[in-house]
Amino acid sequence: MNKKHLQLVIFSLALLMFQQKSIANTDIKTMLLTHKTPTCGCCKEWVKHAKDNGFNVHTQDHKNLEDIKKMYAIKPEYRSCHTTVSTNGFIFEGHIPVKYITQFLSEDHPNAIGLSVPGMPMGSPGMEFDDRFTPYDILILFNDGSSKVYAEILSK
Repeated sequence: MNKKHLQLVIFSLALLMFQQKSIANTDIKTMLLTHKTPTCGCCKEWVKHAKDNGFNVHTQDHKNLEDIKKMYAIKPEYRSCHTTVSTNGFIFEGHIPVKYITQFLSEDHPNAIGLSVPGMPMGSPGMEFDDRFTPYDILILFNDGSSKVYAEILSK
């Protein structure tokens, strides 16, 4: 069994254990696993945003996220500080507003691996600071390594 398969088995077992601890009628579509570093404050704020908006989020701390990013085929230009995985295997990279995760999960995207907000745009969930805001795009990432704009965020 190669490293990627072993990591996926461990992830699946962790999710099963997490699900058993969850409320019995929690919708599996609202369960997420967020890979982050233990000291990243904006990651903790993004997890709070997701929980406050109806997601059941489990976190897993890592010293380095490079292996996680590689395992999920997240190219360097699409990376951010944390990687979230849904129970059905879609990845959500970075500070994505959860309404777009909900929207994405309700749609059919057979060639997609998930969504990304590259970098850490000011004003995105978890990156709030005073009234500062930088417009940003949410990208849909595809199996072939390409992307396209899924949504443009022009204001708070």
